[in-house]
Amino acid sequence: MGTVVAILLGVAVGHLPSASATDQAWRGPEAVVIPSGPLELRALVWRPKGNGPFPAILFNHGSGPRSESDGDTLGPLFARHGYVFLFPFRRGQGPSMGQGVDSDALLDRELKLNGEGARDRLQVRLLETDQLSDAVAALNLLRSLPQVDARRVAAVGHSFGGSLTLLLAERDGGLRASVVFAGAAASWDRCPPLRARLLEAVRRTSVPTLFVYAANDFSVAPAQDMGAQMSRLAKPHDVRIYPAFGATSADGHRLVYLGSSTWEHDVFLFLDEHVGR
Repeated sequence: MGTVVAILLGVAVGHLPSASATDQAWRGPEAVVIPSGPLELRALVWRPKGNGPFPAILFNHGSGPRSESDGDTLGPLFARHGYVFLFPFRRGQGPSMGQGVDSDALLDRELKLNGEGARDRLQVRLLETDQLSDAVAALNLLRSLPQVDARRVAAVGHSFGGSLTLLLAERDGGLRASVVFAGAAASWDRCPPLRARLLEAVRRTSVPTLFVYAANDFSVAPAQDMGAQMSRLAKPHDVRIYPAFGATSADGHRLVYLGSSTWEHDVFLFLDEHVGR
């Protein structure tokens, strides 16, 4: 797939049941445990019916409170398209509460103690260390599942997890693709350290990357700037900026969960090209 930036005009509608996914049955969610250093993180897996091996997706969630229902929209959708889908809860979040401290708590404490600059630097450090360690551990477990074709694995991430996905793709060139929903949309303009780090990540990655944003997200500059960086370097990527979704920037930011009918065709076309074969 070429290095094309597509800005899609019009008005987005809310989530509708998918008609384009295959009728293939799916199974899940199944609970699994991911060892990450001394921690035991919880995760949920959805998979197509059958023995496989199937291509697979690691999903990196954003920051903020998490619950076991967070994967319920995405897991079945990806499984119907023929992908094993792993939704891990990183340290301190959702079912992994008690396994380390979640990133939001650490960032809030740093902001109160040392100000915005210190918080911004800590955000990058967490993405490069603890959070990346959890993502790598989840990726290792996903590749080890008997139903998974370990040669056909991609990473998908939302918001903070989108930033994490870019660092994971920079580290692991064995990924077949990465998809970034709303990555750094709330931080790009106010957090120079994160902006610089993500531009470095896309400069160094060899993994084909798709950027997915709603026009009314907090910012679409991350998609534009990182897409331009990858274009200059002739890196395989696409950018999809969809029409405004919902009534607020917060609605647009949650396009991945609330508006799958908007992005489903493009995302699975990209994944099938790079991963599904």
